[in-house]
Amino acid sequence: MKKVITYGTFDLLHKGHIRLLKRAKALGDHLTVCVSSDEFNAEKGKRAYTSYEDRKYILEAIRYVDEVIPETNWDQKIKDVQKYDIDTFVMGDDWEGKFDFLKDYCEVIYLPRTEGISTTKIKQDLGLQDKKDWKE
Repeated sequence: MKKVITYGTFDLLHKGHIRLLKRAKALGDHLTVCVSSDEFNAEKGKRAYTSYEDRKYILEAIRYVDEVIPETNWDQKIKDVQKYDIDTFVMGDDWEGKFDFLKDYCEVIYLPRTEGISTTKIKQDLGLQDKKDWKE
């Protein structure tokens, strides 16, 4: 069985998130989604509109997702790849090159983002982007 993992906050779920999950799942048989916890987001200077538990609940309902685990720190990726026997690590291409260190442990693929949609854009459209604590 080929296992794939991806990471993100997955706040204000939108078409771009679903496309990422669908394309990530197509790369293997099992997709693990690692979702940033509320505490980790705070450490990064971010705040999700939706709580970790609610984001996890929503992601678990998506047919492409087989498992949801928490992301609690930047350094857990190598441990996750090893613990969950991951074959492929997937991220959006806005992170291109930032996770190449994982190539020692698994395949690393950066997928193109969906044009015209992002959590940042949604927050801007809703007038939330001006608040410092609403970073994507």
